[in-house]
Amino acid sequence: MISVEGLTMEFGARPLFSDVTFVIGERDRVALVGKNGAGKSTLLKILSGQLRPTGGEVSITHDAEIGYLPQVMKLSDTCTVTEEAEKAFTSLARLKTRVESLSNALAERTDYDSPEYMALVEEFTHESERYSLMGGDNYHALTERTLLGLGFERTDFDRPTSEFSGGWRMRIELAKILLRKPDILLLDEPTNHLDIESIQWLENFLRQEKCAVLLVSHDRAFLNNVTTRTMEISCGKITDYRVGYDEYVSLRAERREQQIRAYRNQQKEIADIKEFIERFRYKPTKAIQVQSRIKQLEKIVPIEIDEVDNTSLHLKFPPCKRSGDFPLICKDVRKAYGDHVVFSDVNLSIRRGEKVAFVGRNGEGKSTLVKCIMGQIPFDGELKVGHNVEIGYYAQNQAQLLDENITVRDTVDRAAHGEIRSRINDILGAFMFGGEASDKYVRYLSGGERSRLAMISLLMEPVNFLILDEPTNHLDMQTKDVLKEAVLAFDGTAIIVSHDRDFLNGLVTKVYEFGGGKVREHIGGIYDFLASRNIETLGYLEKPAAKPEAAAETTEKKSDGRMAYEQQKELARRRRKLEKAASDIEEEVTQLEAAVRMTEDQIAAAENADPKLFSRHQSLSSQLEKAMEEWEKAEAELEQFNKDNPS
Repeated sequence: MISVEGLTMEFGARPLFSDVTFVIGERDRVALVGKNGAGKSTLLKILSGQLRPTGGEVSITHDAEIGYLPQVMKLSDTCTVTEEAEKAFTSLARLKTRVESLSNALAERTDYDSPEYMALVEEFTHESERYSLMGGDNYHALTERTLLGLGFERTDFDRPTSEFSGGWRMRIELAKILLRKPDILLLDEPTNHLDIESIQWLENFLRQEKCAVLLVSHDRAFLNNVTTRTMEISCGKITDYRVGYDEYVSLRAERREQQIRAYRNQQKEIADIKEFIERFRYKPTKAIQVQSRIKQLEKIVPIEIDEVDNTSLHLKFPPCKRSGDFPLICKDVRKAYGDHVVFSDVNLSIRRGEKVAFVGRNGEGKSTLVKCIMGQIPFDGELKVGHNVEIGYYAQNQAQLLDENITVRDTVDRAAHGEIRSRINDILGAFMFGGEASDKYVRYLSGGERSRLAMISLLMEPVNFLILDEPTNHLDMQTKDVLKEAVLAFDGTAIIVSHDRDFLNGLVTKVYEFGGGKVREHIGGIYDFLASRNIETLGYLEKPAAKPEAAAETTEKKSDGRMAYEQQKELARRRRKLEKAASDIEEEVTQLEAAVRMTEDQIAAAENADPKLFSRHQSLSSQLEKAMEEWEKAEAELEQFNKDNPS
């Protein structure tokens, strides 16, 4: 589908990446990983045609359509949801015009037996089939079904997109891509503004679609559930690991150890050569050897190794005074905007030291309740912040509140207190502000860099109650690990509003679910919550509470639901294993076919072919026949598995 050869991209004197070569096949599910600034988003823009590379070639299969979901979307605020979604059909309108034009041309011609007429018939048939496959005149119904499937209500269809949050806008963009039925999907941080239900919907969609997928994400669980191949951009090169993300992490650690050993051996070799040159430079009897060593030194290609990551850095929040036993108590809290009730009858109490998650679909009131707690907006009911509570608050717009006229280092230095000031350089490095980056002025930072800087500032504050609203949106995996460890070690209380399952896993012991104007408490971690919710429909939030006599039945259903959840995970693992087996043997068949053709060409070109060529041809043909049988068997097993276990 996509073939990249010798790709180079330069910004300034140092290339972002150089001489990059890779191929993405028809059903590949590829994760593109690397540190922030390595060039992941740039590569997606090049593949989508939005950027021209400095050198190299990008070849896309003829007629293949690309669906590109950028990290930052640009939606028109003058359109309704339906109008924006139906922009997916602009190419369909052109195709309809083309079909009508071909139909008119056929009607005017009478040379029915001519090659030109037959070619015209073939083109008309092909374009008509494409038009039908893309929805034809039913695109209004297709749009409606897709939007409903993505969680929109019919009453949303005529609302302007400006009324929707970032997560819902992302769904509109996904609807457009889905309706276009692209052959290749390029997704840049698709989960940043999606809630957990939307992420799970996207996972299912990507697993079921027959298109190729190349995506950038810092969501471990999402990558593990979707991708089967990992490409890493590092040191200006791409390393292709044909495994899922978790296996990639393990293989990368081994590769890094090999890099370090090779680097040390090379440095020792270089030192020995230089020592020989300096020792015998002025001895005539050694002139030839010295010149040979000099040439040898010039030919050595330096081994590059990745910068040492700082995920082992241990950060802790500064100590703070002890809070009361209940830092937060809500009684019958209600918030409404006019006739629209965001939530009502919110009753919750959070004990000192508890770490809880606020989850739910976008727009259900998670950030609204946080603003109520912070006293930023009025509300009805009683909300009590406990004795001696010192709140450290990270808002979604926290990055916009930074002083733009000071440097990164000055920002952190002003926020630091006590002994942690001596570790500012380590902290800046852990959050990718090492070296010269620490001297940049805040006004020159990107949105993601500002978010990381705001997070560092929060880590410096002596607080006993943390409220983090979407803290991981612009953090890469290593930085998220640093933050997660700091929150785990934090001996105060924490509320975390997040859709990142991997970040919440092992961090929270209670989940508050927002939906349908209510807030429900779930005891247990994030995956306990997901297991219980997996047995419920989307209408669960509107269901009345279970009657006492139904309590035993409900408990039994939840137990069954958890089992079903584990079974789904196991089925997904087996499906990925079968898909990988089929893909690997298919690649082997392709290589053997190429080898057989090459041998046949050599035999045909030679006047008196070497008998060894015939033996090689026979051997390769036997291997190909065996591989074809294995491929057919693997495909049959996968097909039967999919029939028995539909997604």
